[in-house]
Amino acid sequence: MSLDRLNPADLSPPTGFSHAVVATGGRLVFLAGQTALDTDGKVVGGSLPAQFELALTNLLAALAAAGGTPADLARVTVYATDVADYRAHAPELGRIWKRLAGRDYPAMAVIGAVRLWDEECLVELDGIAVVD
Repeated sequence: MSLDRLNPADLSPPTGFSHAVVATGGRLVFLAGQTALDTDGKVVGGSLPAQFELALTNLLAALAAAGGTPADLARVTVYATDVADYRAHAPELGRIWKRLAGRDYPAMAVIGAVRLWDEECLVELDGIAVVD
């Protein structure tokens, strides 16, 4: 299995994502949306960075249960209730991503959402991985 991350020179330079990811071989793993829910099902973290960290931790835990690692992520979608707040925290979110998931960036998108399933949630992440 391999993931080739492509960033064509004729597109704007990517920051914290890859423009395209080509997957060869392996199994597809579809990861459900994860938020800042703790093991008791309670929303924790009062700030976007705190919630992002737990949501990413939860996403990576689901991926690990399927036998995957962060490097196997081909696609991640981020749903944010306040895109301006997300942009304002982008450098900190990038540091959280690098600490938890490393420097292999999947194809990504950030989508503004009016609200998420749990009203207190500020961010949700889902993804697709290709695992050996």
